[in-house]
Amino acid sequence: MSNIAKVLSRRQDRAEGVGTNKKSIPFNKQNYQSLKQECLAKKTLFCDPTFPAEPNSLGYDELGEQSSKTRGVQWKRPKELYSNPQFIVDGATRTDICQGDLGDCWLLAAIASLTLENEFLERVVPHGQSFTENYAGIFHFQFWQFGEWVDVVIDDRLPTRDGKLLFVHSAEGSEFWSALLEKAYAKLNGSYEALTGGRATEGFEDFTGGIAESYELSKAPPHLFKLMQKALTLRSLMACSISSSSQDTETKTSLKLVKRHAYSVTGAKEVHSYGRLVQLVRFRNPWGRVEWIGPWSDNSEEWNSVQPEEKAKLVYSAEDGEFWMAYSDFIQQFSRLDICNQTPDALSNATVSRWNYSQFEGDWRVGSTAGGCSNNKATFCSNPQFVIKLEEEDDDPYDGEDGCTILVGLMQKDFRKDKRIGREPNAIGFTIYKVTGSLKGCNNIHLGPDVLLHQRYTARSNPFTYKREVIERFKLPPGEYVIIPSTYEPHCNGRFILRVFTEKEAAASPMDVEISADVEKQYISDSDVGPHFKQLFIQFAGNDSEVSVFELKQILDSVISKRTDVKTDGFSMETCRHIISLLDRDGSGKLGCVKFHILWIKIQKYLEVFKKHDKDNSGTMSSHEMRDAVKEAGFQLNNDVLQVIISRYANQQYTIDFDSFVGCLIRLEMLFKMFKAFNKKNTGKIELDILQWLCLALG
Repeated sequence: MSNIAKVLSRRQDRAEGVGTNKKSIPFNKQNYQSLKQECLAKKTLFCDPTFPAEPNSLGYDELGEQSSKTRGVQWKRPKELYSNPQFIVDGATRTDICQGDLGDCWLLAAIASLTLENEFLERVVPHGQSFTENYAGIFHFQFWQFGEWVDVVIDDRLPTRDGKLLFVHSAEGSEFWSALLEKAYAKLNGSYEALTGGRATEGFEDFTGGIAESYELSKAPPHLFKLMQKALTLRSLMACSISSSSQDTETKTSLKLVKRHAYSVTGAKEVHSYGRLVQLVRFRNPWGRVEWIGPWSDNSEEWNSVQPEEKAKLVYSAEDGEFWMAYSDFIQQFSRLDICNQTPDALSNATVSRWNYSQFEGDWRVGSTAGGCSNNKATFCSNPQFVIKLEEEDDDPYDGEDGCTILVGLMQKDFRKDKRIGREPNAIGFTIYKVTGSLKGCNNIHLGPDVLLHQRYTARSNPFTYKREVIERFKLPPGEYVIIPSTYEPHCNGRFILRVFTEKEAAASPMDVEISADVEKQYISDSDVGPHFKQLFIQFAGNDSEVSVFELKQILDSVISKRTDVKTDGFSMETCRHIISLLDRDGSGKLGCVKFHILWIKIQKYLEVFKKHDKDNSGTMSSHEMRDAVKEAGFQLNNDVLQVIISRYANQQYTIDFDSFVGCLIRLEMLFKMFKAFNKKNTGKIELDILQWLCLALG
């Protein structure tokens, strides 16, 4: 199947709910229920051929086959380690997650936060899995990946050394949901080693589908504590860490905080102490055994100043890796805070506050929609564009400022996959412009240089980043805005997800033209054709007074080769066949004098348009000029169609010569005519049987 067919089919699936958490997509096309039933019928335990119990699944460098870290590793099923293994004991808790020999504490912080919200956990860890009832050595987990939920199937063979799990394990020992979850996530990313080094934001997003923003605490905004409290009421997940040099990985400070280690933030409260309000933050260490020993730590003297009834509401003395700290110490001791805000579908309770949410997929394609940042004036406007209408200001703003809060997240797809194969990610970012004047309310347009290059941006991401995702929070006045995602450099291929969160309802949509055609019809009779043209035609056509596809190619090549102002490799047979097909009404496969005259008028018009958009008089046209050129020829086309046209008609330098331009316009006119012939009820949709489809596609 061609790539465009796959893209369109997938888009159709998405419209029917495929890719949501309830209709997740089988990863590697492995269907959990089918595989499980097959194993039960054969009375065998599942062995996953796509993520085998072999060195390659562990890693490629530090956990590669020749590494000392992987010596003595044996893959064992839980039933080989314990006589009575359990999937989950008394529900999933934060103590089920203890770090092993893998540097993925960022992931563990995300998993630990997940256990605080049963509703989130159940989206990732489906019900009905155990080592007893219908056990077949197969389990499955669901993760959000670049805009859609995927269902990942694994077998339960886990890497061990000396009879103990090598990586994540539970404190209780015989509980395995967290170890199996880690394996499924490792499979999704290619190996266990692929999970080394990361940020909790990545795990947060992949476990919830939310959008994660980050704050450098050395530059903490003045209302961050209030923002954290609001985030917790919205059931956002939070984590923080202390940055240091790579040599200091997971070393402790004098107050028992662990550097380069991810902590979950589980609470933010104000308490009365000696007659004043103190802001406190609660943390969870995924290790579960190393806790802060400074002010407000477990059993510290500060707690003596708090009234018993107030103290009773705060668990503050358990040796469980959870502890409190003053907010003032938090921003001094920690370096970074990550907050993952949830999509509305993740929250079933109707009384819970929630964000308004929009998500869009898009592409940057060299030659058509890869315009680069606004420094690239010739191409910037060709980037995809999205419009959002902010009409209502926030209720009870946490910072006291009126306006509309908007969170914009731009994520590049296949981030870890590209890194594994040595391909550098793009530097990505976005720019926001206010829509003004007569353009307000017009979604079916594409803003060009006449608007974007003469107007200052309203907001933008800063700076462009090579990370998986760039996210910014803004407070904007009510109004209409266009968001333009881009790579920093032009001419960079990439796929992206754009997500927009707002506190109030806000309509958002792609900003692109409606597909249409308005081609001038030529009404010409035999009497309209002059004698000189008829004489020339007879010379070309020969005795039958008709031009075949072969004669047409000779004529067009002969005429165009004499011109020095356009470049061409000659007209292709395919283009000539399309010309015949468009104009041949009697099915003869040839053109008579009148039809040839109509063609001649068309080509003269096409030549005029082509030369106008050949800005540098090179005899060719830049592919980025194609949008305006086809519009002048009578066709309104959106980004999807333009991408297909450029991949079909542009050369390696992403320029279009004259014969390709003519071939494109002829083909477009023919396709619009065919669609119109079947769109009898004017619904904008047609239905074809296989015979009709094949005849039209091959014709």
